[in-house]
Amino acid sequence: MFFSSKKVPDWLVVFLGNPGEHYRETRHNVGFLTADVLAELQKVQVKRAKFSALTGFCTMGDQRVMLMLPQTYMNRSGDAVYMAARSYRILPEHILVVADDTALEAGRLRIRRQGGAGGHNGLKSIIMRLGSERFPRIKIGVGAPPHEDFDLADWVLGKPKGRERDAVQTAIVEAAEAIDVVIREGIDVAMSRFN
Repeated sequence: MFFSSKKVPDWLVVFLGNPGEHYRETRHNVGFLTADVLAELQKVQVKRAKFSALTGFCTMGDQRVMLMLPQTYMNRSGDAVYMAARSYRILPEHILVVADDTALEAGRLRIRRQGGAGGHNGLKSIIMRLGSERFPRIKIGVGAPPHEDFDLADWVLGKPKGRERDAVQTAIVEAAEAIDVVIREGIDVAMSRFN
């Protein structure tokens, strides 16, 4: 399939979450919430249905960027990512994934060049479909459940409140800024600035 060079994205930025209003403010949907912030900053809409996802395009520096919100539910996020990567021939190193992380305290940001799934079903699905762990990611800390008997699924599908919510919201805004830095200035600059 032939694409003109102006239409082909240099980067694919994937925001992980679950579709539907019921999940909107949950810990597992901080990726989708980051997309809202970035779309506002870039003055772009992420509403076009393509690759089992909602998509939109913007430019950061001289890079054309495709923004993606998979609509397949978390554990099949890799399907949408794989279809877009294959269609546009985007290498894993240019697929930036934004996801929640229960191993990080609420509001903490961590940028990584690559890595495993860390128990995250969305990342696990992407790794499986791409056949690679070599994609950068921005992890937004949502904290761990209050005790070990607490069901992890219930925790990530719950909504943060009070100071925890404020900390996560601040991290979401920082994550949107970090995406721009990764793409314009490189991941090393972003890691030293935001980690």
